[in-house]
Amino acid sequence: MKFLKTNWGSIRCFCFLLAGSLFLTGCFRKKQSELPIYGVIGGSSLTEAIPFTKDLCVVPKNRDVDYINGMDAASSLIFDITDKKVLYADNIYQKLYPASVTKIMTALVALKYGNLTDTVTVSYRASHISEWGAKKCGFQEGDKIVLEDLLCAFLIYSGNDAGIAIAEHIAGSEKKFAALMNEEAKRIGATGSHFVNPHGLHDSKHYTTTYDVYLIFNECIKDDTFLSIIQSPSCRISYEDKDGVTHTVSYESTNRYLIGKEAVPDGVTVIGGKTGTTGKAGACLVLLSKNKSGHSFISVIFKSETGDTLFSQMFQLLQMEE
Repeated sequence: MKFLKTNWGSIRCFCFLLAGSLFLTGCFRKKQSELPIYGVIGGSSLTEAIPFTKDLCVVPKNRDVDYINGMDAASSLIFDITDKKVLYADNIYQKLYPASVTKIMTALVALKYGNLTDTVTVSYRASHISEWGAKKCGFQEGDKIVLEDLLCAFLIYSGNDAGIAIAEHIAGSEKKFAALMNEEAKRIGATGSHFVNPHGLHDSKHYTTTYDVYLIFNECIKDDTFLSIIQSPSCRISYEDKDGVTHTVSYESTNRYLIGKEAVPDGVTVIGGKTGTTGKAGACLVLLSKNKSGHSFISVIFKSETGDTLFSQMFQLLQMEE
């Protein structure tokens, strides 16, 4: 009997170790698929296990939230990215539609795989977006535009035709470009996302989370070109049409902070960001800002009811920087 008891103890120990190994190697697919690669479970143990999380804000999935009055958006967060400190996080792992906030993921891929001095020729598909209400820069088939200028119009004015032109130029098609978007998202740990187009027009299979948006945006702002573009209240670009005639056009930013239509709390400076709006996604915004102490912050709001409520709620988040 003593021999049997000893072996049962060994067996129980072995089973425990085996279960732990299966969890760590991803055999429990359902549980693992619910969690981004890093940043979810939080705490020093995660940082020790995956060293590069020391450069990120991490949030326990069951973190309690002190709700802000009037903050009825589906998901929101604000992180101090200087001190890697979470100031506020609400429902940040829910899969939501990103609308044009998608364009930061497109920019990340374009800046990695594209040559900013390339000339892009606009296709029929890019110039003939038929979805009602889709914002367009107005490019026509055969127009030739330098990639950097196209990226400026894309991020500042949020033209969806520019997004298709960028995707086709870099990857040959929107589908192949979306594959690159998903590949890059996984590389940086944004595993709660799936992209099917470069612009964010609605598709039920096109989604992300506000935590993933933080990860993507945090990666984007490491690029000087991206940072320069999102700070601009407008852009002026020139391009040639199919007949060789030069056209010069100006585009104004969709970011109300940059064009002076929204106030910010005292001591806060908005650097830039990206808006997004569709009927299904609601009003969305990712923002980079600084406080008077020089700390940088990333804030995200998804699925606010209207543009007015979006910026009102963002003001409340920005007040937390003081």
